[in-house]
Amino acid sequence: MCTSQFPRAVLFDHDGTLVDTEPLWERGKQRITAAHGGKWSEKDTRDTLGMPLSHTIRRLGELGVPGSQEEIQREFHGILREVLAEDTPTFIPGIEPLLHELDRAGIPAAIVTNATSEVARHTAGRAPDNLFRVVIGDEEVAQGVTPKPDPDAYLEAARRLGVAPEDCVVVEDSPSGAAAGVAAGMATVVVPGEQAVEPGPRIVHVPEHASLTLDFLRSLAPRD
Repeated sequence: MCTSQFPRAVLFDHDGTLVDTEPLWERGKQRITAAHGGKWSEKDTRDTLGMPLSHTIRRLGELGVPGSQEEIQREFHGILREVLAEDTPTFIPGIEPLLHELDRAGIPAAIVTNATSEVARHTAGRAPDNLFRVVIGDEEVAQGVTPKPDPDAYLEAARRLGVAPEDCVVVEDSPSGAAAGVAAGMATVVVPGEQAVEPGPRIVHVPEHASLTLDFLRSLAPRD
């Protein structure tokens, strides 16, 4: 493919890649468990980091939050809305210039997360208009999309954008997310995150978010 035509879409993870909502998630998990006489610990955070939202919901139930999985998820979503209203997350320093570059070039983007679609849509709404045309999150998982590390979520995002997987770039910060991008057959760029991502085929590490430029992404075009 001609370098100037690559990528045709950029698919971003959410937490740790676009915004740092982990402190807000922690506040929400601590708040809901405390409301029911429990306590969310650092071990709980480590055990569920980078995993599908269902793992967090199950852990909340184990810590004493009553109700079915669906009921716990509804209550947790309500608390997350409260937390977001108290402290709106901002884009991670260095990522916004890339978003504006993609917008000017007419390259569509998607957010693909194992967390809540609602929070991801909130982030998408703060980007240039119509940049993030697709959001894949817990609502889509409930409809049958398999979450990371399975490639299905990234493949579904590409399908909804009408772009072939090999014409996409994934931006990630976690081992499970990077594995999903690679398994989807997409060039996968890894920014620094909470968990180390091992080097491997189709994985390119960058030292900071500010290293992500459109010229850099174009340099990842497959060679014929």
